[in-house]
Amino acid sequence: MGVGGPRLAEHRRRELARGYLQESDRYERVRPGYPQDSVDWLIPAGALRAADVGAGTGKFTRELIRRCPEVTAVDPSLDMLAVLGQQLPRVARVQGTAEASGLATASADVLTIAQAWHWCDPAAASQEAARVLAPGGRFALVWNQLDVSVAWVHRLSRIMHAGDVFRPSYRPMLGPRFSEPESRVIPWTQVLPVSDIVELARSRTYYQNASAGVRTKVENNLSWYLHDHLGHQPDAVLELPYLTYCWRAGRL
Repeated sequence: MGVGGPRLAEHRRRELARGYLQESDRYERVRPGYPQDSVDWLIPAGALRAADVGAGTGKFTRELIRRCPEVTAVDPSLDMLAVLGQQLPRVARVQGTAEASGLATASADVLTIAQAWHWCDPAAASQEAARVLAPGGRFALVWNQLDVSVAWVHRLSRIMHAGDVFRPSYRPMLGPRFSEPESRVIPWTQVLPVSDIVELARSRTYYQNASAGVRTKVENNLSWYLHDHLGHQPDAVLELPYLTYCWRAGRL
């Protein structure tokens, strides 16, 4: 499942990503954050200046401000940045992309891309990260994926069209200006009311870009699966298993 092979064409990435340019309040409420182990491993001690590229509503940005005095959030969506600004008013915000961030050269000690690497052109994004990072700075990639090794989660992901973005064997190619990337995988669970599983599906690209008929089908299938098949009551709370994939590399 997912985009484990050749990267998406530029026009296709932008077409799919349009689903994230709106509905940012829902995204902020139901999308998972990140386990502290992943944050501790990715963010170097003593980093003063951080750039969170593809920041969205600030899911990872809020972790950066706990560790770095100066944080800038970059995202192509003004809607997402507006929500981020409400949550994190002291964070500087810049409209831009991983390939053209609008940030100054050598202006960051750590640059993160959280839950957005699959929208990026890897070569161009790596080149831009190398420009923005100071020598010796860290490039950190992180994303959450549903743990589809769990049978009921695998079926849920198929109903939501939310399978793995990358295969477990995937390794990002960051180019010659970075050290060999190190990796870590961290299992954890997100606690969600059953009703928010439907909201989680609504926050995803497949749903955002689907027709009204397809959206209704997804919601009906989820209702059957969660309530009729799995037997959950409407007020039940679920522990949804995730795997957080972490990658870090040094700017040479």
